[in-house]
Amino acid sequence: MSTPLVSLVAGLLPFGAAYIELAFIMGSLWQGRVYYVFGFLALVFLILAVTCAEISIVTVYFQLTGEDYHWWWRAFAAPAASAAYVWLYSVWYYSRVLSIHNFSASVLYFGYMSIVCVYFALTTGTLGFLATFKFVKVIYSHVKID
Repeated sequence: MSTPLVSLVAGLLPFGAAYIELAFIMGSLWQGRVYYVFGFLALVFLILAVTCAEISIVTVYFQLTGEDYHWWWRAFAAPAASAAYVWLYSVWYYSRVLSIHNFSASVLYFGYMSIVCVYFALTTGTLGFLATFKFVKVIYSHVKID
């Protein structure tokens, strides 16, 4: 399968892990609500990190069993694709929840949400890549050469 297709399908799982917390964070950022559940946020980030690592390792493992050793970008792209779903969620949030009517506020909203999505993609992609790098290093260190 192609890397973009695998990445888009695999990106649903990390997004699903952070979906509920994302709704609270967006309300805090854009609607002036107070966010006070930082312990739960840390737990959700831990679940997100584990989910990114697992989905990246699974996609790369299937790629390696197919004897395709070009796994580097797939290890990064699979969890990083969840940022596309965060972007789609921010578009939905803009159209359904927020009532922004002037152009400059809309540009500001989508500009900041683009920065958040790029940061989210870099964070989740890096977590997935580092976990997969460690996984590949461990499995190939146990290969016996005769």
